[in-house]
Amino acid sequence: MSELFQLHWRSRLRFLDVHYHVAPDVFRRRHGVLSAGRQYQMLNGGVVLKNHLGDSVASAEAAREIGLPVFGSLVLNAVAGGPCWRTVEASLCKLQAECSGRLLMHLPTFTGAKHQSKLNRSVSNQASQAKGLMPSRVSNGVGRLRQEVMELLHMSRDYPVVISTGHANREEVMRLIDVAGRLGVQRLMLNQPANPMTGLNATDLASLAGASWLYIEQTALTYLLGYQRWDDFAAVLTQIQNVVYSSDLGQPDQPDIAEWHARSQLWFDEMGLNPQRRAAICLDNALTMLAP
Repeated sequence: MSELFQLHWRSRLRFLDVHYHVAPDVFRRRHGVLSAGRQYQMLNGGVVLKNHLGDSVASAEAAREIGLPVFGSLVLNAVAGGPCWRTVEASLCKLQAECSGRLLMHLPTFTGAKHQSKLNRSVSNQASQAKGLMPSRVSNGVGRLRQEVMELLHMSRDYPVVISTGHANREEVMRLIDVAGRLGVQRLMLNQPANPMTGLNATDLASLAGASWLYIEQTALTYLLGYQRWDDFAAVLTQIQNVVYSSDLGQPDQPDIAEWHARSQLWFDEMGLNPQRRAAICLDNALTMLAP
């Protein structure tokens, strides 16, 4: 199944963006599912949809029915029930196409952390303002992972999922890596670790990288917003193992998909990335991570 999945998508895609926000969502977005899917299709790329309200799997499965290269994910924010294995099971039931791949399952992205985003964002409606931003945490505040999160880590050993660290802080990320290693979790992705809430730089990541089950996401947005210096951005993309390059875009005031893709190629040229490294960070590592 793993080999079939990778062969299927490698023959169809030049890149796979594992982090793109579409409407409907808590915040207003540039594109909906079909509009975004068509943009990626025109570039011979694919996309994993992300939705702070919870599940985008059903939308992605429907989009693929009309030939669009779209995958879904799950974000376990409070509005979606928080870190709960039953919510994950419900999303897994919707993965019904032969080459859907693993479910990318994000731990909470609204955690109550005191961080002033540089993004110019507006909520999508009154319900999102009232309920969509409610916080949820992965730890109990005294250095221990919540029981619900521990249950998800155990569950992930037996189900086709990739656990993403969401917007966990630095201490929580380190705890998640430690516990995942001890439990034998199949796939763990560090979600945009350069963001200010986590604050892991290239040196930190180099000390963590190496395990075949651990993947490290590098988003364009952390660099575009000035959260990450050029030298750190370049070091991650040129040197760190199992890096997955993504956009983290979809905001109306940020670059559109084609502009991000073109700008990324210029960045890669400036970094001196060879074709093999570009293929690895833009497609191969993502497909390996998501393969059943």
